[in-house]
This record gives sequence, C-alpha cells and structure tokens, in this order.
Amino acid sequence: MRRRTAPCRIPALPLGLGLAALLALSLLCGVGLGAAGIGWADVLRLLWAGLTGGTLHARDAAPYTIVWEIRLPRVLLAAVVGAGLAAVGVAVQAMVRNALADPFVLGISSGAAVGANAVILLGALAGLGVWALSVAAFASALAAMALVYAVARSPHGLTPLRLILTGTALAYGFEAATTVMVFGAARGEAARSAMMWLLGSLGGATWAQVPLAAVTVAAGWVWLRWRAEALNALAMGDETSAALGVPPARLRRELFLVTAAVTGTVVAVSGAIGFVGLMVPHVVRMLVGADHRRVLAVAPLAGAVLLVWADVLSRLLLAPAELPVGVITAVVGVPAFLLLMRRGGYAFGGR
Repeated sequence: MRRRTAPCRIPALPLGLGLAALLALSLLCGVGLGAAGIGWADVLRLLWAGLTGGTLHARDAAPYTIVWEIRLPRVLLAAVVGAGLAAVGVAVQAMVRNALADPFVLGISSGAAVGANAVILLGALAGLGVWALSVAAFASALAAMALVYAVARSPHGLTPLRLILTGTALAYGFEAATTVMVFGAARGEAARSAMMWLLGSLGGATWAQVPLAAVTVAAGWVWLRWRAEALNALAMGDETSAALGVPPARLRRELFLVTAAVTGTVVAVSGAIGFVGLMVPHVVRMLVGADHRRVLAVAPLAGAVLLVWADVLSRLLLAPAELPVGVITAVVGVPAFLLLMRRGGYAFGGR
C-alpha cells in the first residue's frame, strides 16, 4: 500500500521576509504602472520629492498628482485591505471551524452594501461630502454586526452553526434590500458605480482613508497574533478548547467583535472584495502549516501582495476603463486555489 507523504512546510520567517520584499517591490510597481505612461526614472524622482518635500518644476504638476495623490494612496490602501481581509479570513475560519468561511460569511459586507448604495443611488448623507460613502458603509456594517450578534446569540453563547446560519440568512436579506435600491434607481452612472462597489473597487482611494484603515487592520492583527494559541485551541473544537483553558464562547464573542470591526472598516473603503479572505488562509496553511502563530505572520503579507497586483490588473486590462477588483481576485484566484488543492496533502485544521 502506497504511503501518503506529508506536505513540505516552508519556515515562516524566510517566507515572511520574502513576501515583505515582494510587497515592497509590488508597491513600487503599483505606483509605476498605469494608463498614464510615466517613466520609471520620473516615478522614482516624484516619489522622492514627495517623501522629502523637494522642489519640482511646473511641468511635473500633472505627473506628480498622478503618482503621489492618486496611485500611491491607492496601492497602499490595496495592501492594507488585502492584509486585513487575509487576517480576518484566518480568524473567521477558526471561529466557525468551517473551511468555506471568509470575512463576509457573517453578513457584514452585505450590510455595508446597504448603506453604501443608499449614498450612491439615493443620495443619503449628502451633507458629509466625500466621507458619505465610507461613513454610511461603516455605520451599516456595524448595524449588521449588531443584528447578527443579537439573533445568533443563545444561552450557550455564539456557536459556529448559529453564526453561519444567521450571517448567511441576514446576508440574503441585505442583498435583497440592495437589489431593490439598484432596480429602483435611475439607470446610468449611479447604477454602474453601485455595481463597481459591490464587486470591489479602489478607484476612490485617498490619503484620508489610508491611516484609519491601516490603524484598524494593524490593531486587529496584533490582537489576533496575541491570541494565536487560543485560536489553535478553538480550531480543535469547543471541548478541547475548554479543556485547554480557553473558554470557546468568550473567545468567539471577542473574535466576532474584532473581525466585524476590521471587515467593516476595509469594506467601507474598498467595497466588497471577495475571495481574498477565503483563498489566502488556505494557501498559507499549505505552505507553513496550521499553527495560527505562523499563519497570522504570513497571511497578511500574502493578502497584501495579492490585492496590490489584482488592483494593478484591474487598471491595466481595459485601460483607461477599470474592472472591479473582485473580478480579478476571482478570475486569478479560483484556478490557482483549485490547482493547489489538487496538489494536496492538505486538510483544514491539519498541522
């Protein structure tokens, strides 16, 4: 009988360092590539001028705006959102012990879509100006989180099955509300913008959005990394977790709040970008094993690299028009993920 060999594991530290270097290169490529042709020497010169406050010629005004005000915050936000979705994907899959879970399984992104489309299609919160979309999306994400928590909570705490069923059911309800708004609104640019947001887009990225998203994602990642051992226990089941001194109901409640806050924040600035939170955690587990200390050290970097390049492709493939980023993550990610799964030796939760 042929013995099945265990998959090779890559040490997390060199893999993380390699991904960090790749991320730095990806950020530079993301700034340099675009529909407007700007030479690499000019890109580097303009970046250096922006970082150091150097003097530029009047003829550099337009390319400087493209590089510093449009592309750089966009690629940074892509990295932050990708890292956040990947980290939250790791946490959600451990929280509900389901290999098919992703950051949107709790219905938070669908709830955020209701608020975002109320702004795009109905003009809600117009007094907030450029902040209207982000504020509405985040507020409706928090409202969805509160509703899911209230419905899913039982005398036994937040159980995986109740969380999945409640989040899925309410997500259908939120999506129905969004569909009604789209079909009820006048056709044209507003409906197209709503569709772009539903599939994910970083076209509206600004410097004002980057710090809040970065701080929220960083804080969520630090907390998850700190609780990595508890996540290992939770992934082995509630009885094992309790025997190891980790109360599953309490930990699941904490995870729910952290993942909801991070998901709501990234969805508010980027729309509903799917597949990153599902695919990246699995791929990283194949490479480094299931220990959450290693997975959480590598997954955010992998998610950041993936989304930076997905955003670059979304800008270039139909330039000067743009594709939704979620389309790119699905088209690229699905075959890559299936190929990795077939090459196998992997099972969710296995070490």
